Amino acid sequence: MKVFKKAEWIWLSSGEGPDQYVDFCDSFNLDKIKNVFISVSVDSDYTLFVNGEYAASGQYGDFEHYKIYDKIDITGFLKEGENKLYILAYHCGVSTQRYRQASAGLIYEVSSQNEILASSSAETLSRENPNYKSGKQLFVTKQLGFTFEYDANGKKNLPYEKSVVVNKNCSLYERPIKKAQIKMRKPCKQITEYERNHYLIDLGGETVGLATLDIFSETNQEITVAWGEHIKDGGVRKTIDGRNFFFTYHAKKGENRFTDYMLRLGCRYLEVFSQNPIKVNYVGILPQVYETDEADVEIENELDRKIYDTCVNTLNLCMMEHYVDCPWREQALYTFDSRNQMLCGYYAFKDKNREYARANLKLIGKDTREDRLLSICYPCGVELAIPSFSLYYLVSVKEYTYYTGDTSLALEVYDKLIDICEEFKDNMKDGLAQKFTGENMWNFYDWSPLLENVDPQETAEPDLVVNCLFIMALDALKDLCSMIGKDFLYEELVKTLREETKKAFAKNGLFTLRPLTDEFSSLANALAVLTNVASKAEADRICEKLVKKEFIESSLSMKIFEYEALLYTDSTKYSEFVLDEIRKNYKVMLESGSDTVWETKLGESDFDNAGSLCHGWSAVPVYIYHKLGIAKQK
Repeated sequence: MKVFKKAEWIWLSSGEGPDQYVDFCDSFNLDKIKNVFISVSVDSDYTLFVNGEYAASGQYGDFEHYKIYDKIDITGFLKEGENKLYILAYHCGVSTQRYRQASAGLIYEVSSQNEILASSSAETLSRENPNYKSGKQLFVTKQLGFTFEYDANGKKNLPYEKSVVVNKNCSLYERPIKKAQIKMRKPCKQITEYERNHYLIDLGGETVGLATLDIFSETNQEITVAWGEHIKDGGVRKTIDGRNFFFTYHAKKGENRFTDYMLRLGCRYLEVFSQNPIKVNYVGILPQVYETDEADVEIENELDRKIYDTCVNTLNLCMMEHYVDCPWREQALYTFDSRNQMLCGYYAFKDKNREYARANLKLIGKDTREDRLLSICYPCGVELAIPSFSLYYLVSVKEYTYYTGDTSLALEVYDKLIDICEEFKDNMKDGLAQKFTGENMWNFYDWSPLLENVDPQETAEPDLVVNCLFIMALDALKDLCSMIGKDFLYEELVKTLREETKKAFAKNGLFTLRPLTDEFSSLANALAVLTNVASKAEADRICEKLVKKEFIESSLSMKIFEYEALLYTDSTKYSEFVLDEIRKNYKVMLESGSDTVWETKLGESDFDNAGSLCHGWSAVPVYIYHKLGIAKQK
């Protein structure tokens, strides 16, 4: 049966607004219990209740031209006679790095076999939600979106009115992966009560999920709940330079039980501030987990085992409806971050995380811009792009095809891959790829000196990293074309590019970051080795310098290229060095009590005290351990 055969996109009759919460209700009758499904899609998020019970939540991140709907089995919530639906719909309405602004709308249809039992229409009743404060627009971060304010004393009998049909021109597709599962409350390791109605909750480890509370309040009062990954300052950092890691709850007198099913938190600690005394029965997280099947792996060394397990735990925590860089601060899908996550996942999970990886690569491929580059994240509502990250997309698609044997994804996104190559080709000068310029271009390569490139006044000039990455992307495309039966169109281009890169950047057997300079970067030189820009003799010299730390060092996520270059050049000679460095860097995290791997070696103190302690791109040891045979599949 065609989905949404009768349903229409609807919204509140009084109109839409940013950061808006709207209630919708409907009902249908059953003579007897039978299998019933609801298909639902919304801009931007939803929570579904059936006969007063929570049934589902969580809109898949999408675009208007690639709009995802959930098909949910609600049979277990039904009864004979009248059945009531309640949908809390949320409209963000302001573009972020994980949401592209679109008009508000909800569409749903309840069906059983070929029978439609209920569907969204102008007859659907709706109202602005009386408990959530609409329009507050207080950002957690500009990447993640808004926090919320909830009033348990909201108007009890606010009337419903008929909805209005709205014009949303969407192409609808069923969710390509399973939904994340909500688990039982994460037990609190410790609750510390301070003076002045102040509580600190330790969950005992990084947790990703939904804020939930069970408290008793003697009065109506305002309560603030903050969250964070550490308590280096004696408590969580609830505000950091305009970022707001807290929500506000207005308690009613008496028992208060509340769960927010839409804003996911990534944290270890929660901190509660109340105006007057409260009794805390529970304040914590309902873990929301994308379930994986971890591969059975043997690792003899105890430290290596702990590092490996910590990396895999981080990979799991950085999977929501798509890969996220970090669950605390951004929850955004980046091309490079996800490349590392996918590559590690091909080894860490029994099914290679195939379905999930494919869905992410497809979502990235649905991105659209006026130029032919990819946006900084997906779905994304801001114009910013990291040009080098577009090149990693070709590498990721090639690796996915290689590890899974699935050629259908590559065929589906092939035109996007060619567009990226053509954009870089058109931006070449004198046989070299140039940096892209303009206020919406961020020529970022790594969180290390000379490679952050945060200056918006950059000039169009070549550097070693972008040229090596273009070569790497073209090499990946060549391999991919062989796998999918396509002609490789860039044989002469990649030959010329490799030759001109060597001419422009080679200096005394090493490679400078920019022509005619003495700027030597570990990442840039490692890429020169991996792309065969460097000769065997040059590769040997580069690796000696890498081991002696004579270049500008790479950050944790980019170490993968250093390690690959060393092992590519002489695996026997450099394996022990690679292992020793991993053990040294990651042991620091373990000794701090962390059960996840950090964004950088500086941990929470990096990025002006906003460093993430759970970052999927740093799970590199999983891949390296398998490559070296330290981790063996059982």
